[in-house]
Amino acid sequence: MNLESALWNVALFWGLTAPHEYAHAWVATRLGDDTPRRDGRLSLNPLAHVDWVGTVLLPALTSLSGAGFLGWGRAVSTNPRALRGGWSGLALVALAGPAMNLLVAVALGAVAAAMRDAVPAVSVLAVRGMWLSLYLALFNLLPVPPLDGSKFLLAARVPPRIYEQTARYGFLLLIVAMSAWDLGYWLSEGSWRGARLILSWFA
Repeated sequence: MNLESALWNVALFWGLTAPHEYAHAWVATRLGDDTPRRDGRLSLNPLAHVDWVGTVLLPALTSLSGAGFLGWGRAVSTNPRALRGGWSGLALVALAGPAMNLLVAVALGAVAAAMRDAVPAVSVLAVRGMWLSLYLALFNLLPVPPLDGSKFLLAARVPPRIYEQTARYGFLLLIVAMSAWDLGYWLSEGSWRGARLILSWFA
């Protein structure tokens, strides 16, 4: 992948991170935890959710290397004791981010279809945004701490001590999986299949 494409990926990813993290904050607040609001995370401002390494540097490097796409936004802090439902409530908070990415992908599909003939460049950009939004959803559903999918392990009553110990090596495992195996390829392929399916709804 060339530099221009990598920069577009970073820009799109940063924009898509904001609704993802906002969804976490919104659901946590609705379930009784005021921590995200007090931390300034109940916002769609991308600057409120940026992690300069995870949102900018690492996505650029992985895009350029062709080893898939790896990145994250600044995690939304939640207090499971304040959430209605406890660990089950935390699982709902975790699911909110990928669910928001799916909704954003559908909205971008509508934009891509509407702009296909009028402004093709916008349509192409919207399609890339669809792919990246679905990629972000699938990536975050992986049951690897501290990704969103791993919160279902806590809801299944995996001891928090074991979860925390595993989380120390979570991103190292992801980097190895992206570099040495086909994880990035399968996530990318699944995202493109999802994007084509959504586009077919608006054809």
